[in-house]
Amino acid sequence: MAPPSALTPDLAFAPVAGSVAESNGTEANNVTHSPAPIDTPEVAELDPSKLKVTITKTPRQFQADSSKIEWGRADVSTDHWITVKWSETEGWAAPQLRPYSPIDLWPTASCLHYATECFEGMKAYRGFDGSLRLFRPAKNTARMLVSSARISLPGFSPSALEELIRVLVATDGPKWLPEPGSFLYVRPTMIGTGGALGVHKPREAMLFIVLSQFPVLYEKNMKLLASREDSIRAWPGGFGFAKVGANYGPSLAAQKEAQARGYDQILWLFDRSCQVTEAGASNFFVIWKNKDTGRVELVTAPLDDKIILDGVTRRSVLELARDRLTVPNGGIQGLDIVERKYTMMDLVDAAKEDRLLEAFAAGTAYFISSVSKIHFRGEDIYPKQTNGTYTGILKTWLKAIMYGEESHEWAVIVPETGFEVDASATEKEINEMAENLRRMKANPAFSAALQKVQAEI
Repeated sequence: MAPPSALTPDLAFAPVAGSVAESNGTEANNVTHSPAPIDTPEVAELDPSKLKVTITKTPRQFQADSSKIEWGRADVSTDHWITVKWSETEGWAAPQLRPYSPIDLWPTASCLHYATECFEGMKAYRGFDGSLRLFRPAKNTARMLVSSARISLPGFSPSALEELIRVLVATDGPKWLPEPGSFLYVRPTMIGTGGALGVHKPREAMLFIVLSQFPVLYEKNMKLLASREDSIRAWPGGFGFAKVGANYGPSLAAQKEAQARGYDQILWLFDRSCQVTEAGASNFFVIWKNKDTGRVELVTAPLDDKIILDGVTRRSVLELARDRLTVPNGGIQGLDIVERKYTMMDLVDAAKEDRLLEAFAAGTAYFISSVSKIHFRGEDIYPKQTNGTYTGILKTWLKAIMYGEESHEWAVIVPETGFEVDASATEKEINEMAENLRRMKANPAFSAALQKVQAEI
């Protein structure tokens, strides 16, 4: 199929629109529309079929050598992004796929003052068979709806958001994911906008989706520093379960301290019992032998207090383990899969008694990263195995699904379209600007103005 041009606004959307229900059906079945409250005026829903496309005339540079990218300092987003505006009176406007650019935002916007911002983290993968894939996107879009509701941002159809994500990946994926085994980070975000100060539910909002190059973080083993008594990440009744910006900003000082002391992330503890919750922004797992039964267990914190994130990688690890590891598999002992509260004292005892076999963090950014060391108030804790047997098996199974080496319903193939730059239009604009500069040159102030502009850029 020919790639879309700026004059064919629906072409990029056509291969993927309406396909969410056909593929990945079991992933999306639990997503439903919420009924509108009584006496609420009917407003426009988020509708991918109204997508308007404007293709960039100035393509961004793709950096094939990731070692040359200053991660965390350079903006390595792709050529396009998708934006959709929302208002209390009109609902969702027509989505736009357009050239990547800065946001036009009022200084008094709600997101800048009252933390009305949520987002998702997911990846697009170039499979070893050449296909583009998303991993369980329906789980991410459904979770984003939960997050937006927690901070009073507008609702939307998760399947509509998934379709928009597919369109952007289909458009920029061919250029920005050329090599099998590579991935792009996908960041859907919603912010409260509008121009009026005041603590109230946002009356205007903006949904946007960006794609970005991202480093491989899971090849290095992780060292964790347990959080101090005066620092917690989340609490019951709060918003630890939602992926909102307010969960992350307050944690950065602790993370900086950990890195200054030679650790990679904070292992977040809760209350005086030192209940183990999360590792940085990732879910945390241990594999140990049960003290009473001697059976090997895969243990992670539960979701019932809503102080940890219902991670898509976490959910996938648990489901794969329950499906494939509860009985002996290939010569390794079967696991009991346990979601329960446990404390640092439990970890310390397990290590001292030689029962702590493995530990790992799981999330989109770090994927599955083996933990080699945990420091807890003057004491170092070491699992028996780094890059252990069970950790390695789970990582191998998930990577095989993500990159198409195993056919699985969790991996959603995205038909590619790509894009072509209208070079003739670009050349025309250059010529027009050159002619304008020639006319301006006759002005006595031209030289001084030109020097001023050159100094600014």
